Amino acid sequence: MIIGGPSSQLLAGRVASILGERVALCEYRTFPDGEAYTQLQSEIDDDVVVIQSTPSDRDIVYLLQLLDIVRERNITLVIPYFGYARQDKIFKPGEPLTARAIASALNPFLNDNSRVFTVNIHAPSVLTHFMCRAESLDATPHLAEEIRRLDLRDPVVISPDKGAMAMASRASEILGCDFDHLEKTRHSGTEVSIAPKEIDVRGRDVVIMDDMIATGGTMATAISMLRRQGARSVHLAAVHPVLTGNALLKLYHAGVDRVTATDTLDRGVSTVSVAPLIAGSI
Repeated sequence: MIIGGPSSQLLAGRVASILGERVALCEYRTFPDGEAYTQLQSEIDDDVVVIQSTPSDRDIVYLLQLLDIVRERNITLVIPYFGYARQDKIFKPGEPLTARAIASALNPFLNDNSRVFTVNIHAPSVLTHFMCRAESLDATPHLAEEIRRLDLRDPVVISPDKGAMAMASRASEILGCDFDHLEKTRHSGTEVSIAPKEIDVRGRDVVIMDDMIATGGTMATAISMLRRQGARSVHLAAVHPVLTGNALLKLYHAGVDRVTATDTLDRGVSTVSVAPLIAGSI
């Protein structure tokens, strides 16, 4: 049985279709005082797959409620987008390690036979906080195949920082092109430039590859600078389209030609499905 949380209903349906399994019928609503309510309206199988991204605190509560409903079953937990994964370290005294706290809250519902899957989790160290097998699946090849269909001219894959270089490298292998990362250079107290470390982008189609787009501010700056450096076109490919506030407007105002993302979060730019990746792992 595939159980889809409120933030992953479409993805759960796609996974179920690939596996030939049924999707549970669930009701999700909010009480007048703001409390979340969940009811599983299908008969529960012994083996269940719970799929729920956690972009908000409320989505974490819904996930806890679902796990409590199926707590005596054999559970495979899929958290395509793991919220709070960027809070994977204690940076200042008195801070919590929130990613660990979330994993600790989920652990009581899991056992030694359970499995946890995420997709391109921001900090893989978060997986060590689970008490069962936990794995981060890589959606980079699926994004790269979508980019390949664009028939770009002399493309180059750019990562916005060194942290995303592994993604850029893998995508470039699939596309058969160069890759590089952006490097920030400070010229004075007020003047800073951002440019690819080694490759000249003039006249080339550029693909910026990253694990997520949140506010879009950093990406917009990078897009503007690549345009000024003569890039023929700039495309943005990311796994998780968080896209808070006016992020998309920032990106298109900066001159991006296309934004491509996966359906770990259901957004208008989620044109690449990770359902085959998840179904294969299950």
